[in-house]
Amino acid sequence: MNNLERMKKFHQAKWNEPIIYELSEPGERAVLVPGPCCGCVSTDEALATLPAAMVRRERANLPEIAQLQLVRHYNHLSQENIGVDGNIDIGQGTCTMKYNPKINDRLAGQPKVADMHPLQPDETAQGILEVFYKTGELFKEISGLDVFSMQPGGGSHGVLALASIVRAYWRDKGEEEKRDEIITTLFSHPADCAVPIVKGYKVTIIQPDEEGYPDLEAFKAALSDRTAAIFFTNPEDTGIFNVRIKEFTRLAHEKGVLCCYDQANANGLLGITRTAEADFDMSFFNLHKTFGAPHGCGGPATGMVAARRELRPYMPVPLVEYSPEKGYYLDFDLPKSCGKIKSFWGVAPVVVKAYSWIMTLGADGLREVSRVAILNNNYCMKKILAIRGASISFPHHPSRIEQARYSWQKLKEETGFGTADVQRCCADFGTHYWSSHEPFVIPEPFTIEPSESYSKQDIDDYTAVLAEISRMCYEEPEAVKAAPVNSTVHHIDHDYFDDPAKYAITWRAYNKKYTGYFEPKNGLGK
Repeated sequence: MNNLERMKKFHQAKWNEPIIYELSEPGERAVLVPGPCCGCVSTDEALATLPAAMVRRERANLPEIAQLQLVRHYNHLSQENIGVDGNIDIGQGTCTMKYNPKINDRLAGQPKVADMHPLQPDETAQGILEVFYKTGELFKEISGLDVFSMQPGGGSHGVLALASIVRAYWRDKGEEEKRDEIITTLFSHPADCAVPIVKGYKVTIIQPDEEGYPDLEAFKAALSDRTAAIFFTNPEDTGIFNVRIKEFTRLAHEKGVLCCYDQANANGLLGITRTAEADFDMSFFNLHKTFGAPHGCGGPATGMVAARRELRPYMPVPLVEYSPEKGYYLDFDLPKSCGKIKSFWGVAPVVVKAYSWIMTLGADGLREVSRVAILNNNYCMKKILAIRGASISFPHHPSRIEQARYSWQKLKEETGFGTADVQRCCADFGTHYWSSHEPFVIPEPFTIEPSESYSKQDIDDYTAVLAEISRMCYEEPEAVKAAPVNSTVHHIDHDYFDDPAKYAITWRAYNKKYTGYFEPKNGLGK
């Protein structure tokens, strides 16, 4: 059996698993929580030591379930997922769904990390502070910049840190009110536009020129004495690297503008080019993308921020520093700081995983990551463009960096099936892909990023699936209309998720406003 035939026989586990509250049985316990260690203090006396606002007046509404049933419940839910550990997961373009070594989970889960408390005195936290500090030192080399913070809890949060530093910088210069504009590009990550708006900035989006690069003349026209900063992703979400990037930073600096670089997807850049060499003042990197920590369904994550020495006074507090006298310590003495971006110092387990990943590979290994990621992506591109109905954005570009944005526009015109239909079909082969950020600028888009983790066989198998789905669109339209049939979930009525009167993301909300979109069990919600 060839691999395509094997993948066509895929069938997702489906358990019809109830909500955990529906499994609850009074009196069952997964863990027996111990009571007071001795009789020296009564319950009332113990509670009296807590602030009144923290003392519960009613019993917590938690499910009561035995440990074996609990383990089964979450195993069943995990079996209904598609992910890198069980499937070829190269279709999550712009999100770098790479393999994350399991040894790093063991390192991050050991008690010396997992049992740490962020309020411990610095002198009792020297080990983890050393990991933070040395990871920052590595990123000084990776970026060419001088100071770092790993406080942000993700990529968009890293953009928020950059925007906050920009605001603190111009406040210190007495130009906060005047410098109220940000410039970004159409194919930069949407956070590079959305986050500055959250910070109160007016945002100008530069459209691409015919070659797919940000339009230089439009950029010149947008620059003014009101521009506070530029926020550029490079390579952009199309996979095109802006070879003119230094021209943009030069023009910005001539106006006194700060230059902020989105390097969330650095798989194709490590050891090849650096933030400082593109003349950017600040940058952020996603440790949960490029550097070997898993996404974790929205967290935990870390958006590592690096900046030039001149911007240190405006960085988030605290910074992790070292001196022979103090050892490793948290420096809060930044009176001009943008303030805290996140509680405490950041997400320590993610930093541990990234530090392990970088140290394991070394400098030569990091460069090899980029070489293989670029090679994989361009090999994948050649395979996809041989598929009937598929095309690529800005097709005159002969190569891309670590990802590419494709289009099923021709497929749509010839068969009536578009990217959403192909996406549903993918689930029947045990895989998936991500289309694009909304709105769809490229018609009927799909975005693929093989990264360095996947073998040639993986890419061959994945593109064979896309080719088979294309064939089905032309030759078996009824099968495409029915898909997915082997997945946990079939066709979804998206209108339900747009109706606040129906959706419920918590058990409390479910019980409060459930209206019977599904058939409730045990009369709940009626």
